Formats: sequence, structure tokens, C-alpha cells
Amino acid sequence: MSAQPLAQPLAEAAASVASSAHPLAQQLGHPLAASAASLVQSVDWLAVAPPLIAAVVALGVLVADLFLPESRKNVLGWISVAGLAAAALTLLPLLDGDRATFCLTGNGTGTGAGPGSLTGAPRACSYTADHFTLVIQLLVLGGALLAALLSITTLDDDRRRVPSGEFWFLLLSATAGAALLPAARDLATLLVALEVASLPAFALVGIRHGDRRSAEAALKFFLSSVTATAVSLMGASFVYASTGTLYLTQVAQRLPDTPGQLHTLAQTGVVLTLIGFAFKTAAVPFHFWVPDTYVGAPLPVAAYLSVVGKAVGFSGLILVTVVAFPSYADVWGPALAVLAALTMTVGNVGALRQQATRARSAVRLLAWSSVGQAGYLLVPIAAAGYAKDAQKAIGSTVAYALMYAAVNLGAFAVAAVVGRGRAGNRISDYRGLYATNPVTALLMAFFLLCLAGLPPGIIGLFAKVTVFSAAVGAGLGWLAVVMAVNVVIALFYYLRWTALLFRVPEGETVRHRIPAPLTAAIALAGVAGVALSGAPQLVLRFAATGLF
Repeated sequence: MSAQPLAQPLAEAAASVASSAHPLAQQLGHPLAASAASLVQSVDWLAVAPPLIAAVVALGVLVADLFLPESRKNVLGWISVAGLAAAALTLLPLLDGDRATFCLTGNGTGTGAGPGSLTGAPRACSYTADHFTLVIQLLVLGGALLAALLSITTLDDDRRRVPSGEFWFLLLSATAGAALLPAARDLATLLVALEVASLPAFALVGIRHGDRRSAEAALKFFLSSVTATAVSLMGASFVYASTGTLYLTQVAQRLPDTPGQLHTLAQTGVVLTLIGFAFKTAAVPFHFWVPDTYVGAPLPVAAYLSVVGKAVGFSGLILVTVVAFPSYADVWGPALAVLAALTMTVGNVGALRQQATRARSAVRLLAWSSVGQAGYLLVPIAAAGYAKDAQKAIGSTVAYALMYAAVNLGAFAVAAVVGRGRAGNRISDYRGLYATNPVTALLMAFFLLCLAGLPPGIIGLFAKVTVFSAAVGAGLGWLAVVMAVNVVIALFYYLRWTALLFRVPEGETVRHRIPAPLTAAIALAGVAGVALSGAPQLVLRFAATGLF
């Protein structure tokens, strides 16, 4: 017997029941009706444009790679650069005010105190474009743009071992995840964005065909990151089991009222989540993958990880501590303070021990230096656990991250220039750089002095002072002392490298032609560093205003 004659009457009956039951359910306040209504909402496409454009361009590059001949593969790099620039430009119309999308609606799940708020409940949205989001997205997209400019030259030089299409697809995909993460306001979106940012990075580190060092670096990076992800997922699941929600603001509201039988579960979830993000920030003792990964990866990938990868870890750590777990500030505040002291000390001592004549010692020193800088970035987050004004403390971290991103990418760009002529990329290879490339040497000196916190790198000095004042203001005097000692240690190796740039070169001096993409990357980093040095207070003011 055919089911066709029965299909039409059954469909009409179902439609009739649904149409009559829906108004009745709404009148009676039926939860199913409220739940269905909460799923119907418009998407703010402008708010989600930055990560969305990066993702769409990534897919476009992957498809275009199938049709372009090998001789024209370099077009993919310029398409990627244009896509990242377009994604960064979409941040401009978002400066007017906070935007949010993918929000809960209905009673008990209001959108906050702003327009459209139904109750006084905290905002419960999955995606929020506030000042914090915009600053981190600017850092991510700007850092990825500079890394892309470095990559164009690297791919031209190493075309046989690095496939262009896969490289650009992976870089853009990782950038899309990194741009999504600071906007995430629920644990599920946060962890998905974290993995979207991390998984392509594993492949980028080991993308060189036949390079044993690159493969080992990728494996070490992969194993440490997978461990961090597993720990974070377990912690998030424990938090969800304890609170019954994934939204960060609702987690913050419900954690203090956790039933007694779930109290241990909630504490374990908070601790595991923090440990997972400590891996991502390369905080000691979870830093062991950094030096080998940076040395084994292609130089633009190392530059990308040092800035964008770090921004991913720190923005996630800020969201889970300050937004989701403020009631556990007495736990994560002291823990992060200890981690900050250990991280800056181990990182700076590791950088100090690098031998100038060792192969790839320049990249290795920048790797250990990035670990030390991570310790400085942890200080204001730890201070937020003690301070009355957590936003001001977090603003110090954001301002420092912007400074670090500009000048560290500039230092990697100069390292790429030197590496073209001398594959060993030793610190000793920078001796006499001023005699061969005076402008490049002056910019490298500026970048190193910014990292050290010395004039004329005003932004570096300003950033360290703001971090120092955040520690003192929160009553962490001992941490401020540790930071001061580490700044002195860092001065030694930064100044030693800077002095080497202006010494008399050994042997015959050879001038190397700098390709246009490398020139553009160094120039952009230099302009950003000088601009930030000219008006550092504007960065702090913008970063600390209306963060969440």
C-alpha cells in the first residue's frame, strides 16, 4: 500500500495542531514555546564580519589554489593580505558601541542593562563585540597581516618545500579562530575558537617537506596543545555540570551559589580550566614547547605564534578569570601571580644564556624573550584578582600586548632579512648591520629598546610602568620587585644585541636587497611602534574603557 494518500492529511493535521497550540502555549508560558521563540533572532553580520571574512577568504584561497598554475601561486599571498586588511577595516564601524549577537532572549535571560533588556540579569550572548574584543581583534588581524607579508617572501624563497595553497589556507583559518576567540562569551564557543586557532598552527609549524627539525617542533607543539585542550575541556564540562550553563556571565552568577555536593566539582573545573589556558599562554612550567617550536617553524610562523598565538591564550585566560570566575579570584589571583614570577624569571634567564655564535640563536633568544614577556602580561591579570577595578588592570595587559605585538613582529621581520643572507641566523650575524643596512639596523635597535623598556621606545617604557603600577596598586609588592629584577636582566641581553648592530663588521660587508613585502612589514611595524610611542596613553584609555 502506498503511503502517498496518507501524507497530505497527516501534514494538514500536524499543521493545524501546531498553529492552534502555539498561541495557547505562548499564553500559558509554555517553556517549549519560549525556547522556540528564543531560537528565532537576527544575526548581526557586521559584528561577526572580522572572523567571517578571514574564514571566507581562507576557503576562497583553497579553491583558487586548485586552478592556478604553479607560476602564479604568489597571487594567493596577495589575496590573503588583502583579505586580512579587509577584515581589519571592518573593525572601524564597530567602534561606536558594543554589539552582541547569538543571544538568549526571554524571561530570565535578558541582554543586560542596555536597550532591549527584559530583566536585570547579566547579558547572555555567545558573541560580543565590545572594546576588549575590538582591541584583541585588531592585534590578531594586524599581527596576521604582518606575518603574511613576511610569508610572501619566505614562500618565494622556499617554494619547493612549502605548498602555497595549504600554507595560506592554514594561516587564514588560524586567524579566523583567533579573531573569534576574544568575542566568545560562552565556554563552548571559547573552546571551539581556541581549537580553530590551534589546529592549523600545528600544520603550519611542520609544513616544510623533508625538514626533520620542523616535524619535531610540530609534534612537540601538537602534544602540548592537545594536553591543554583535554584539560580545558574537562574543566569546562565540570563547570557546566556545576552551574548548568555555558554562558560566562551566567557562570559567574551561579558559581557562588553552587550546591554543597557540587562545590568540589566546581572548584576542580575552575582549576582545570585555568591550567589548560596556562598551557596556551606558555606560562612556566608549560613553556617547554616554545623554543624548539619557534626554531623549527618557518620564521613567519614563529612570528605569528609569538604574537597572535599569545593573544589567543591571554584573551581566553582573561575571559575565564575576570568574566566567568570572579568569585574564585582568591584562587586564580595568587596562582597567576606565582606563574607570572616564574614565567618572567625563567624566560629572561633562558634568553640571557643564549650564545651569540650558536646556530639560530637569534630566533631562540626571541623565543625565550617571548616567554619572559608572557610573565609581564600575566602580572595585571593576577592583579585583577586583588584590585577593586579589574578593568583597569586588564587594560594594562591589553596595552602591553599591543606594544609587544608591534615591536616583536618588527624584530622577527629584521631577523627574516638577516636570515636571507645568513641561514644560520646567529646573533653574531647581526654584527655591523648598520654598515650594510642602516635603516634596518636603526629600526631593529628601536624594536629591541622597546622590548627592553628604554627610550626612545617610549611605548615599551610606558607599558612596563603600567604593568608595574597594576601590581603595586593591587598590593603585590613582591611581584613588582620580581618584575624590576627581571627588567634589569632583560636589559643586559637586549642592549648586548643592540650594541652588536653598530660594531665594526668582520670581513667584507655585503648589502642585501630587501624584497618589497619584507620592507612593507618592517615599515608597518616601525610606524606602529613610533605611533604608539607618541600617544601611549590613548591605547591604555581605549583598552581600559568598557572592556566587558
